[in-house]
Amino acid sequence: MTRFAVAAEGIEKHYGKVHALKEVDLKVEKGEIFGLIGSDGSGKTSLFRILTTLVLPDGGSATVGGFDVVTQYRNIRKIIGYMPGRFSLYQDLSVRENLDFFATVFNTTIEENQDLIKEIWVQLEPFSSRRAGNLSGGMKQKLALCCALVHRPDILFLDEPTTGVDPVSRREFWTMVSRFNRQGISILVSTPYMDEAALCNRIALIDDGTILETGTPSQLSENYPDDLWSVTGDSLHTLLVLLKSHPSMHSCFSFGSSIHFSTAPGAINKDVLTRWLESHDQTNVSVTSIKPTIEDRFLSLSIERVHR
Repeated sequence: MTRFAVAAEGIEKHYGKVHALKEVDLKVEKGEIFGLIGSDGSGKTSLFRILTTLVLPDGGSATVGGFDVVTQYRNIRKIIGYMPGRFSLYQDLSVRENLDFFATVFNTTIEENQDLIKEIWVQLEPFSSRRAGNLSGGMKQKLALCCALVHRPDILFLDEPTTGVDPVSRREFWTMVSRFNRQGISILVSTPYMDEAALCNRIALIDDGTILETGTPSQLSENYPDDLWSVTGDSLHTLLVLLKSHPSMHSCFSFGSSIHFSTAPGAINKDVLTRWLESHDQTNVSVTSIKPTIEDRFLSLSIERVHR
């Protein structure tokens, strides 16, 4: 028996001239919440569609639950749940009809797995006769998740499940995901939201079809190689342009109301950088040494990849 819920090696995918996945290696251990973190168009959905046996890879190999995605796809479809990024249930069917349909496909019933889905079903039941297409965004999300879980899968794939969902619903969703994981379901979730990375046991950063780095959220943050500074002032745009011209600059990006500016370790200190900015007519300058986030690490790795 393999200890991996998902194992992929050298996965390639092309769509015409677009090279969507480039020698992707990935291992997800049984029982963990694994996050695939990347921006739109980075290859997350393409990889999910291969792992859920909806499309064939152009190269490499992958197994899900120990079964090969090409030759044993029927076995895989029995043990996985899949919630795609776009709402894809039958909009003309009611909530109850959608659930009954998916339960029937897997030769089960809502009642048989009530203990797993009851937390979601309690919220859906008052709308059981409403057409799925008439539900709110948050309720559509809950219905799609319920349909993906109705047969109690071993492995659950969630493709950008919180995109377009309000912050309260996002928190509720992740609370439910953690509970399903505690019941023994391995979960692979993709998201463009860097803050959700901290909610996973391990993550992989993906950009332009390439896996940049894999590890725990804390490991990836600790792998950041540079000194990192948060810089603020009266004119952020002018600060950004000026900092990009600094001779010690490794990277420089806007982060909300501040600028994240990195240099080689020990290349500069707070006082020297502050005086340099003030000598270039910047006012109310504040420079603070900060710990890097997952997003900082992602940007650092993306720059490295571009300049290889």
